[in-house]
Amino acid sequence: MSFTVFTAYVFAVVLLIGTPGPIVALVINAAARHGFKYALITVLGANLASLVLLATAALIVSGVIALDAHNLKWISLIGCAFIGWMALTGLRTELKGSAQVEHTSLAPVKHHSAFFNGFFLGVSNPKDIIFFVAFFPQFIMVTPDFRLSLGVLTLVWMIADFTILLSYALLMRGGVFQRHQRTISLLSSAFLLCIAVLGIVYTLMT
Repeated sequence: MSFTVFTAYVFAVVLLIGTPGPIVALVINAAARHGFKYALITVLGANLASLVLLATAALIVSGVIALDAHNLKWISLIGCAFIGWMALTGLRTELKGSAQVEHTSLAPVKHHSAFFNGFFLGVSNPKDIIFFVAFFPQFIMVTPDFRLSLGVLTLVWMIADFTILLSYALLMRGGVFQRHQRTISLLSSAFLLCIAVLGIVYTLMT
C-alpha cells in the first residue's frame, strides 16, 4: 500500500465530509429538534446512502454500468424537492411559537423517519456519483490491486462519514448548543431550503 496516497486520501475525505453541506445541516437540524438519538439514526441513514453511492460509483469506474443523464436530472429534482419539504416543515414547526413547540415536543418521535430522511437526502443527489467517479481514480493506486483499492477507499470514506457526522450530532449535546437550540434549528432549516432552491435552479439550467 502507498501510505503517501492513503494519507492524502484521508485528508481529502475529512475535508470534504467535514465541510458543512446538506447532510451536515440535516444532522444538526435533527439533533436540535429531536435530540441525539434521532440524529444518530439520521446519520446511519446517511451512511447507508453513502455506501449505495460509493458502490454505484465503483461499478461505473469498473465499467459494469453506465450513467443516464436524463434519469439523473429527474432524480436530482425529486431530491431537491424533498430537501425543500423537510426545510419548510422544520421552519413551520419552529415558527409556530413556544407553546405550540412545547406541545409538539410531547408527541412521540418516529425514529424510522430519521433513517429515511438521512438515507433519502444522501442518495437523492446523483451528481455525487459523478463526483466519486472523478474522485476515486485520483487515489486508485493506493494498492496494486484495483478491487482492493476500491475496497480501501470505500471503507475509509464510510468510517470518516459516520465519525464526522456523529461528531456534529454530539456537539449539539453541549450546553451552549442546547441554549441556542431553536436558533440552530431555524438556521439549519433555512440553509436546507437555500440548498433545495439552488439545486433545482442548477439542475434545470444544466
